[in-house]
Amino acid sequence: MTRLLRGVAGERAFRWATLSALVVLALFFVVLVVSMFTYTDWRTFLRALFSAEILFAIRLSLLTATLATTLSMLIAVPAAYAISRNRFPGKGVVDSLLDLPIVMPPIALGAALLVFFNAPTGSWIDERVIKIVFAVPGIILAQFTVVSALATRLLKSTFDDIDPRYEQVARTLGYSKVEVFFRVTLPLARNGLIAAVILTWARAVGEFGATITLAGATSMKTETLPVAIYLSLATADVEKAIAVICVLILIAVIVLVVLRRVANRVYRI
Repeated sequence: MTRLLRGVAGERAFRWATLSALVVLALFFVVLVVSMFTYTDWRTFLRALFSAEILFAIRLSLLTATLATTLSMLIAVPAAYAISRNRFPGKGVVDSLLDLPIVMPPIALGAALLVFFNAPTGSWIDERVIKIVFAVPGIILAQFTVVSALATRLLKSTFDDIDPRYEQVARTLGYSKVEVFFRVTLPLARNGLIAAVILTWARAVGEFGATITLAGATSMKTETLPVAIYLSLATADVEKAIAVICVLILIAVIVLVVLRRVANRVYRI
């Protein structure tokens, strides 16, 4: 009886301890968000939000993130499928290389890109092919460099979860490898593809370190949303910084809602 009471008391204590940790963490983030919305009055907030500079940053971020995500998916889909379905010498090394942009600080990736475009080959590209350094294409390249590895890793996990027997059966029915990929594999990976696109796009929108290193932080030229926060805080324009942060919070909420719906759809399947 005593052991039973101790067991019940221990379970209750453990339950309250875990719930308390959850409540403390949730309240911490709630306080941060509420403080953002209560720091300034709505008129000042709306005036900062609809200023020409912030609207430019929103348009530029959405454009560059969409282009970077599109390029990343065009590369990540075949790359992830190749490393998921094939065995070849050095596969472990290649697999580890995919994680480098994920674990490395984005500013280090930006510095590496900057060094490349100061080398003879990169300098020739920057001067004669397309302007990269301190230009909008540099933002797209920086975002692509940061998010492409993330997209590849997410898609590799998606392809790993697809039973290869489906592809083998399709092959026995006379389908070519290309037909199997487009008619069998991609439809099965649809939800994973959608989730990868959303996460990759959201990460590109919030990219800062590599962008500011390669493309700089020029107002109304290379000013994405994270750069706008940096410039606003640098000039002590807190209201404008809060307006941009609220935009990023709204984007994050939309992304999380869509991802949750995709996850629920996967679970039902």
